[in-house]
Amino acid sequence: MTKWMRLVGVVLAMGMAAMPVAAQEAAKKEPPKPAPSPSEAVLEQWNDIGRKLIMIAADLPEDKYDYKPNPDSRTFVAQLLHVAASMYYFTDTAQGQKPRYPDDPKRDELKTKEQILAFVKKCVEDGAAAIKAKGDKGLNEAVNDGGPHLDRLYDLAYGLIEHSGEHYGQLVVYYRANGMVPPESRPKK
Repeated sequence: MTKWMRLVGVVLAMGMAAMPVAAQEAAKKEPPKPAPSPSEAVLEQWNDIGRKLIMIAADLPEDKYDYKPNPDSRTFVAQLLHVAASMYYFTDTAQGQKPRYPDDPKRDELKTKEQILAFVKKCVEDGAAAIKAKGDKGLNEAVNDGGPHLDRLYDLAYGLIEHSGEHYGQLVVYYRANGMVPPESRPKK
Protein backbone atom coordinates (compact mmCIF):
# COMPACT_ATOMS: atom_id res chain seq x y z
CA MET A 1 0.00 0.00 0.00
CA THR A 2 2.86 2.37 0.77
CA LYS A 3 4.37 1.86 -2.71
CA TRP A 4 1.01 2.57 -4.22
CA MET A 5 0.65 5.86 -2.29
CA ARG A 6 4.16 6.90 -3.31
CA LEU A 7 3.37 6.20 -6.95
CA VAL A 8 0.17 8.27 -6.75
CA GLY A 9 2.09 11.09 -5.06
CA VAL A 10 4.79 11.08 -7.76
CA VAL A 11 2.19 11.12 -10.55
CA LEU A 12 0.31 14.01 -8.92
CA ALA A 13 3.52 15.98 -8.39
CA MET A 14 4.51 15.49 -12.03
CA GLY A 15 1.07 16.61 -13.20
CA MET A 16 1.16 19.73 -11.02
CA ALA A 17 4.66 20.57 -12.22
CA ALA A 18 3.49 20.34 -15.84
CA MET A 19 0.51 22.69 -15.37
CA PRO A 20 2.48 25.98 -15.34
CA VAL A 21 4.38 24.87 -18.43
CA ALA A 22 1.12 24.11 -20.24
CA ALA A 23 -0.30 27.50 -19.19
CA GLN A 24 2.81 29.27 -20.48
CA GLU A 25 2.55 27.45 -23.80
CA ALA A 26 -1.10 28.48 -24.14
CA ALA A 27 -0.17 32.09 -23.36
CA LYS A 28 2.51 32.04 -26.05
CA LYS A 29 -0.07 31.17 -28.70
CA GLU A 30 -2.15 34.31 -28.14
CA PRO A 31 -0.31 37.43 -27.05
CA PRO A 32 -2.26 39.73 -24.76
CA LYS A 33 -4.11 42.56 -26.41
CA PRO A 34 -2.61 46.00 -25.88
CA ALA A 35 -4.09 48.08 -23.09
CA PRO A 36 -6.86 50.39 -24.29
CA SER A 37 -6.10 54.09 -24.54
CA PRO A 38 -7.58 56.21 -21.73
CA SER A 39 -10.47 57.36 -23.92
CA GLU A 40 -11.12 53.77 -25.07
CA ALA A 41 -11.28 52.70 -21.41
CA VAL A 42 -13.81 55.45 -20.64
CA LEU A 43 -15.83 54.51 -23.71
CA GLU A 44 -15.85 50.85 -22.72
CA GLN A 45 -17.20 51.65 -19.25
CA TRP A 46 -19.71 54.17 -20.63
CA ASN A 47 -21.05 51.62 -23.08
CA ASP A 48 -21.14 48.87 -20.45
CA ILE A 49 -23.34 50.79 -18.02
CA GLY A 50 -25.38 52.05 -20.97
CA ARG A 51 -25.93 48.47 -22.15
CA LYS A 52 -27.14 47.49 -18.67
CA LEU A 53 -29.54 50.42 -18.48
CA ILE A 54 -30.92 49.66 -21.95
CA MET A 55 -31.33 45.97 -21.13
CA ILE A 56 -33.16 46.60 -17.86
CA ALA A 57 -35.40 49.22 -19.50
CA ALA A 58 -36.25 46.89 -22.37
CA ASP A 59 -36.85 43.87 -20.16
CA LEU A 60 -39.11 45.28 -17.44
CA PRO A 61 -42.79 45.00 -18.38
CA GLU A 62 -44.33 48.40 -19.08
CA ASP A 63 -46.98 47.87 -16.40
CA LYS A 64 -44.15 47.87 -13.80
CA TYR A 65 -42.63 51.17 -14.99
CA ASP A 66 -44.60 53.19 -12.41
CA TYR A 67 -43.60 50.95 -9.50
CA LYS A 68 -41.88 52.58 -6.54
CA PRO A 69 -40.95 50.84 -3.28
CA ASN A 70 -42.39 53.58 -1.04
CA PRO A 71 -44.22 56.87 -1.48
CA ASP A 72 -41.06 59.01 -1.15
CA SER A 73 -39.13 57.12 -3.86
CA ARG A 74 -38.92 57.77 -7.57
CA THR A 75 -40.76 55.34 -9.79
CA PHE A 76 -38.77 52.89 -11.92
CA VAL A 77 -39.32 55.09 -14.97
CA ALA A 78 -38.40 58.26 -13.06
CA GLN A 79 -35.13 56.59 -11.95
CA LEU A 80 -34.47 55.54 -15.53
CA LEU A 81 -35.17 59.00 -16.97
CA HIS A 82 -33.09 60.67 -14.27
CA VAL A 83 -30.03 58.53 -14.93
CA ALA A 84 -30.35 58.70 -18.72
CA ALA A 85 -30.85 62.46 -18.82
CA SER A 86 -27.97 62.98 -16.40
CA MET A 87 -25.66 61.42 -18.98
CA TYR A 88 -26.21 64.62 -20.97
CA TYR A 89 -24.52 66.51 -18.16
CA PHE A 90 -21.30 64.99 -19.52
CA THR A 91 -22.27 65.09 -23.20
CA ASP A 92 -23.42 68.71 -23.19
CA THR A 93 -20.43 69.90 -21.14
CA ALA A 94 -18.08 68.05 -23.51
CA GLN A 95 -19.71 69.91 -26.40
CA GLY A 96 -19.44 73.30 -24.66
CA GLN A 97 -23.20 73.56 -24.02
CA LYS A 98 -25.29 73.99 -20.90
CA PRO A 99 -26.97 70.77 -19.72
CA ARG A 100 -30.25 70.37 -21.55
CA TYR A 101 -32.19 68.48 -18.84
CA PRO A 102 -33.01 69.25 -15.22
CA ASP A 103 -32.26 66.69 -12.52
CA ASP A 104 -35.62 65.00 -13.03
CA PRO A 105 -36.87 65.43 -16.61
CA LYS A 106 -40.60 65.45 -17.22
CA ARG A 107 -42.36 62.70 -19.13
CA ASP A 108 -44.24 65.11 -21.39
CA GLU A 109 -42.95 63.53 -24.60
CA LEU A 110 -41.98 60.15 -23.18
CA LYS A 111 -45.26 58.34 -22.64
CA THR A 112 -44.65 54.79 -23.87
CA LYS A 113 -42.03 52.19 -23.09
CA GLU A 114 -40.78 52.43 -26.68
CA GLN A 115 -40.28 56.20 -26.39
CA ILE A 116 -38.50 55.83 -23.06
CA LEU A 117 -36.27 53.06 -24.36
CA ALA A 118 -35.39 55.15 -27.43
CA PHE A 119 -34.51 58.06 -25.12
CA VAL A 120 -32.21 55.90 -22.97
CA LYS A 121 -30.49 54.53 -26.08
CA LYS A 122 -30.01 58.04 -27.49
CA CYS A 123 -28.50 59.34 -24.23
CA VAL A 124 -25.96 56.50 -24.20
CA GLU A 125 -25.17 56.85 -27.93
CA ASP A 126 -24.70 60.62 -27.75
CA GLY A 127 -22.32 60.29 -24.81
CA ALA A 128 -20.35 57.56 -26.59
CA ALA A 129 -20.10 59.76 -29.68
CA ALA A 130 -18.80 62.66 -27.57
CA ILE A 131 -16.16 60.41 -25.96
CA LYS A 132 -15.02 59.17 -29.37
CA ALA A 133 -14.94 62.69 -30.80
CA LYS A 134 -12.89 64.05 -27.90
CA GLY A 135 -10.39 61.18 -27.77
CA ASP A 136 -7.51 61.10 -25.30
CA LYS A 137 -6.46 64.70 -25.76
CA GLY A 138 -9.96 66.15 -25.66
CA LEU A 139 -11.01 64.24 -22.56
CA ASN A 140 -8.00 65.67 -20.76
CA GLU A 141 -9.33 69.23 -21.27
CA ALA A 142 -10.33 71.17 -18.19
CA VAL A 143 -13.93 72.37 -18.22
CA ASN A 144 -16.10 74.42 -15.92
CA ASP A 145 -19.09 72.28 -15.11
CA GLY A 146 -20.58 74.78 -12.69
CA GLY A 147 -18.66 73.57 -9.64
CA PRO A 148 -16.13 75.46 -7.53
CA HIS A 149 -13.18 74.35 -9.70
CA LEU A 150 -12.34 73.12 -13.16
CA ASP A 151 -12.62 69.40 -13.89
CA ARG A 152 -11.14 67.28 -16.62
CA LEU A 153 -13.68 65.75 -18.96
CA TYR A 154 -12.28 62.33 -17.96
CA ASP A 155 -13.31 62.97 -14.37
CA LEU A 156 -16.73 64.19 -15.40
CA ALA A 157 -17.26 61.09 -17.57
CA TYR A 158 -16.18 58.74 -14.78
CA GLY A 159 -18.43 60.59 -12.34
CA LEU A 160 -21.43 60.10 -14.62
CA ILE A 161 -20.52 56.44 -15.16
CA GLU A 162 -20.45 55.95 -11.38
CA HIS A 163 -23.72 57.86 -10.99
CA SER A 164 -25.31 55.66 -13.65
CA GLY A 165 -24.05 52.54 -11.88
CA GLU A 166 -25.54 53.66 -8.58
CA HIS A 167 -28.95 54.19 -10.18
CA TYR A 168 -28.66 50.92 -12.06
CA GLY A 169 -28.27 49.26 -8.65
CA GLN A 170 -31.48 50.93 -7.51
CA LEU A 171 -33.27 49.70 -10.63
CA VAL A 172 -32.10 46.17 -9.81
CA VAL A 173 -33.66 46.49 -6.34
CA TYR A 174 -36.95 47.60 -7.95
CA TYR A 175 -36.77 44.50 -10.14
CA ARG A 176 -36.16 42.22 -7.19
CA ALA A 177 -38.94 43.86 -5.16
CA ASN A 178 -41.30 42.81 -7.96
CA GLY A 179 -40.13 39.19 -7.69
CA MET A 180 -38.16 39.38 -10.93
CA VAL A 181 -34.55 38.59 -11.81
CA PRO A 182 -32.80 41.40 -13.74
CA PRO A 183 -31.22 40.50 -17.08
CA GLU A 184 -27.60 40.82 -15.86
CA SER A 185 -28.29 38.44 -12.95
CA ARG A 186 -29.78 35.64 -15.01
CA PRO A 187 -27.69 32.58 -15.79
CA LYS A 188 -25.80 32.94 -19.06
CA LYS A 189 -26.80 30.53 -21.81
